[in-house]
Formats: sequence, structure tokens, C-alpha cells
Amino acid sequence: MSTDRLAEKTAIITGGARGIGRATAHRFAAAGAAVMLADVDAQAGREAVSAIENEGGTAAFTETDVTDLNQAQALADATVEHFGSLDVLVNNAGITRDATLKKMSEEDFDQVVDVNLKGVFNCTKAALPHLTESDAGRILNAASIVGRYGNFGQTNYVATKSGVIGMTKTWARELGRDGVTVNAVAPGFVDTAMMETVPDEIIDDLTDQTPLGRLGDPEDIADAYCFLASDEAAFITGAVLAVDGGLVL
Repeated sequence: MSTDRLAEKTAIITGGARGIGRATAHRFAAAGAAVMLADVDAQAGREAVSAIENEGGTAAFTETDVTDLNQAQALADATVEHFGSLDVLVNNAGITRDATLKKMSEEDFDQVVDVNLKGVFNCTKAALPHLTESDAGRILNAASIVGRYGNFGQTNYVATKSGVIGMTKTWARELGRDGVTVNAVAPGFVDTAMMETVPDEIIDDLTDQTPLGRLGDPEDIADAYCFLASDEAAFITGAVLAVDGGLVL
């Protein structure tokens, strides 16, 4: 493995079966962490674990619906039972159900809020007792640049990401004295399955607007999470780190 930056640390990564979550799991394992992947897609989750193990990393999988507090609690308990501790929680699980306000259904609004916002609450609530026992507890939340600036057709998604930013800052204030840091990463537009429904002309426009001239790779976000999970970020809390190629300069 490439580095020992996260050696002897244990991490939960929700939404860990695909995209940014899977890249983050690989990055953490490469940095020496034991990683518990959580996802609703059991097959993809187990495949991700096998890939990490084939690279020499340590990983396990727990099928988890983050919208259910009992399942979130079972995830935290399973992680500690399997690995013996819990140091880092990456609240990465998220979905989109895009539509303009005129066309957005109540169901689409509720589903996104349940996963992207309530799921973050549930997993953090469940993991917190274990994180406070760690010498270096870390909570890392998936925000988005759209949570700061809005985005056409994403009332539900933007609301959740704005909420995640607010929870990040609140928890940083509440948990600092327990030795737990709380930070968020705000990606720009990243080349994952979520972008597959976006028309090519819009992708081209976003690329043109980005000073670095490309979409983000999942590994770009994973590296940011890895830094914030490490001891090098011990005095950073309440931050929202934009990883967007300069899109919102």
C-alpha cells in the first residue's frame, strides 16, 4: 500500500460501493485504514471489498439503508465489533431526483432529504459514542458547491447539501471539546454515474467554465477526504473544502 497516513485508523464510508465512496474506500485502505463500506447495493459493496483486499487493503461490507436509524446503529456496532474501534465516519451516501420546482413531486423531495440529510444525521448519531472514544475522531460530510450557490432543477438536492453544511458547522462547535473534528467536502461536478443523465452539451459547458478544464475525478474527492481524516488536519474543524477545479471562483 502507498502510505501509512491513516495507519491504525478505522473508517466507515457510506455509499461506499460506487463512485466517490468507492474511490474513498480505496484511498483510505491504501493509506492504511481498515474500512467498513456501507451501501444499499450489496453486490457492488462486496465487489468493492474484494477489490480492496486484492490490493492488500483491509475492508468489510455492511448492507445499510442510512435512512433507517436502526440500520445506522447496526452499522456502527458491526464496525466496532469487526475492527475493534471507529475513528472516522465519511457520510458520503447520496442520491439525486432532479426536477424544477413546478415538476418536482413530494416523493422526490422526501427521498432526497431522507438519504442526503437525515442519513447524515442517523449515521453520525449512531457513530458518535465510538468517535468520542477515539483519540482522533473525524466526521466528514459530503456537501456540494450547489449547497452554497444553488443549482437549477435541484431544489431537493441543494436543500440537503445546504443543510449538511449547517450541520457540519453546528457539530464542529458541539463536538470540539470531545476531540472530534467535523468537516465537509464540497465537490464540483465529478465524473460519476450521477452525471450520466446530464446532456453532453451541458458537460461541455461545465468543463469550459472550470479553470482546470475538466470534470473532477472521484479520486480528487477521495484525496481531500483522506487529508481531512488524517492527523495532519487535527486543527481543522467546521471547514467546507471546495474541490471543484475553481468552478466557483
